[in-house]
Amino acid sequence: MKKFRVGIVGLLQESNTFIDGVTRLHHFEEDLLIHGETIREKMASAPHEVGGFFEGLDHEEFEAVPLFLARALPFGVIDSEVFDQLVNEILDSIRNAGELDGLLAAPHGATVAANHPDADGYWLGEVRQLIGPAIPFIATIDPHANLSQAMVDATDAMIAYSTNPHLDQRETGAAAARLMRETLKGEISPVQSASFPDLAINIQCQNTSEEPLLSFYKTAENLVEPHRILSHSIVLGFPYADVLEMGSAVIVVSDSNEGLARTKANMVAEEMWERREQFAPEFLSVGKAVEKVNQIESSPVVLLDMGDNVGGGSPANSTAIALDWIKHGKGPAFVCLHDPATLSLAIESGAKACISAKIGDPSAPVCGDFEVISLHDGKFSESEARHGGFSDFDQGTTAVLKSPDSKLTIMVTERRMAPFSLSQLTTFGVDPADFKMIVAKGVIAPMAAYEPVAKGGFLHVDSPGVTRADMTKLEYQHRRRPMFPFERE
Repeated sequence: MKKFRVGIVGLLQESNTFIDGVTRLHHFEEDLLIHGETIREKMASAPHEVGGFFEGLDHEEFEAVPLFLARALPFGVIDSEVFDQLVNEILDSIRNAGELDGLLAAPHGATVAANHPDADGYWLGEVRQLIGPAIPFIATIDPHANLSQAMVDATDAMIAYSTNPHLDQRETGAAAARLMRETLKGEISPVQSASFPDLAINIQCQNTSEEPLLSFYKTAENLVEPHRILSHSIVLGFPYADVLEMGSAVIVVSDSNEGLARTKANMVAEEMWERREQFAPEFLSVGKAVEKVNQIESSPVVLLDMGDNVGGGSPANSTAIALDWIKHGKGPAFVCLHDPATLSLAIESGAKACISAKIGDPSAPVCGDFEVISLHDGKFSESEARHGGFSDFDQGTTAVLKSPDSKLTIMVTERRMAPFSLSQLTTFGVDPADFKMIVAKGVIAPMAAYEPVAKGGFLHVDSPGVTRADMTKLEYQHRRRPMFPFERE
């Protein structure tokens, strides 16, 4: 029996255009840059959309054909030559795959290359041009995508994860694979439409399990009646990419009826616009956040350092909260900082040594004496579904440092690492229960990992930095105008 052969490709990176750093090939090599059957070996069981692709194609009539997968931690725009190389590898992998009946793709949706601001729209378009109009081409995207019409035009259907923190990536991949199966068997004919309200949902409001998104998602589901509608997606947007496409969007996929998809997408987008004021929150300063922690009896309290959001591409070295805590905080606190220079000093001095260091942001470091509690290789793993679909992590050589007065414990890492897993602490002997306050350098993403230990709750902090929550204080050059909340009318 002839099987339907479905190719699998992916290129994922969230690009922050407000930082000077550039994403290069080694950033992908440090995370994922794999081909062919290695993709199946590493990803088939992963809580990632590519793992969902394999799960959804695990039927006797279908053969999953893994081709190419690249992923890098959020950082600056991708270098032009590197991006061209990655796109060429995608295209070559498809050319060399033999006859394909369909193609599943995993773009991020907020990727920016130095030579292609709408990087995802570009590479998806190149794939469509290569495979032609007849082969079904279905993709998943992160809801932090900055959706473009080019992305919509290149694909037959796109599905975004429906949770933030992203806990349903594997399920989203399996849903995309199910659409592919039904399409190839002639049971459905997916067509899609997208709507783009002039609205950017603030990053602080993007928790799908809380208001204002909780009720909005339920309303959207009611607006999109199931008759001939195959899927609908709320695209929240990624505010740290200064591109024309930055902002929120809605995608609706229907069975054969593009007009119906367009009508439903517009209805949901209109509802999103009507609720726009709900998506512009009040902000909590660093000083006020520390004051609140001092007043909370339960501990630890997790302070979400939104201005140094590693999952948004930040440098992971901001000391703003730590410095205020040294002055005004009551009790022990923990923060993880990317600081290779201090790490080298700790390695040279050795475990149990005392070092005098300037740690973190060179323009505003934490200065003082610290004991080198322990040194580690920086590798850890996560067994549960957590934001980003990551299972294995490597933050490079790691040192745990502690101030003599025990007020501040600092984990210093060789590489930047997003706080997507509690194992980042526990693997290296750090017990969250030992602290009154923990800094997690993220916004919504860390909450799934830290919720079991955050006895004092979470506080979102509008700290300074390239990922600060108040996007109106960032200097955009290319965004759409007018756009809420920048232009309020």
